[in-house]
Amino acid sequence: MAALRSPDGCPWDREQDHRSLRWHAVEEVYELLDAIESGDDHELSEELGDLLLQVVFHAQLANERGAFNFDNVCRQLVGKLIRRHPHVFGNVRVTSTDQVWANWERIKRAEKAGSRQERKSALDGIPSRLPSLMKAQKLVKKATQAGLIPGKSRRTKGLTRTSAARTLFELARECQERGWSAETLLRSEVRRRETALRRAEPPGRTHPRG
Repeated sequence: MAALRSPDGCPWDREQDHRSLRWHAVEEVYELLDAIESGDDHELSEELGDLLLQVVFHAQLANERGAFNFDNVCRQLVGKLIRRHPHVFGNVRVTSTDQVWANWERIKRAEKAGSRQERKSALDGIPSRLPSLMKAQKLVKKATQAGLIPGKSRRTKGLTRTSAARTLFELARECQERGWSAETLLRSEVRRRETALRRAEPPGRTHPRG
């Protein structure tokens, strides 16, 4: 990567910066998903390499401006994995996945306390660029964990995976017939719900229960 970015390297690579590359990473993730669903290990290996290239590229850009390098990225990741898995690398005992997640959230809060990344709300940390349906589910999960909404909806009695899929498809079809953007509509509703949930959140309660 350093060679590609050098004065004698590739003109295209030399022109890139973090912002110009940001959507390439998104595209590579979707190509990785296709590879996983295809069950083709060769394709999977190739797409993992393409995704890794994005990490290497951004690390090289950061290294050139003296911010951090690829080694820093790896060390930071290893440190995080060790800290957040005390049941593997420490003496903490867990008996369920729920306990693992509770420990993860507790350790993460302690790591971010007092920093710019400190989360003031239990709803913080949802990527703003997520597709609206994924964002809606993420919001529901966080709000449920925080006790801001009930754990089970009464409206979903008798709902199956098949009926849910059909309902979602029919809603998309209805929106298309009316000339509405389903993505825009749901994104707007998620934004409205999130605002209401944040207003209802008790002061000082900034994380999921447990």
